[in-house]
Amino acid sequence: MSKRDDLIAKYAEDLSSKCSMTPDMALLTKVTIGCGPAIYNNDASTVAGSDPSELETIKKNFLMKKLGLEDSPKLMEAIDAVIDTYGRSNRSKYRAVVYYMLVKHFGKESAYA
Repeated sequence: MSKRDDLIAKYAEDLSSKCSMTPDMALLTKVTIGCGPAIYNNDASTVAGSDPSELETIKKNFLMKKLGLEDSPKLMEAIDAVIDTYGRSNRSKYRAVVYYMLVKHFGKESAYA
């Protein structure tokens, strides 16, 4: 298995064990690929759920640019809900997992078609 495949398996494990979700492996793979080289960088591969500037970046660069959503309070509410689902006390919140849950939350799987 490649390093990316190993990471995708790790993300799938997080989704099932920490988030009680059964991952759509095809979508998870596409979201992971969409994260680009960030998944290989220790700092960039995780999300700081308590850092307002990081959450704002996710809102602007992922939800609005990538998924094409309009700016509204619902975006930050969704990010908060995903962080809650992942577990606020869980220090390693993988970016690909957070993005995957946001894609599912907004039903924007078509962005990765």
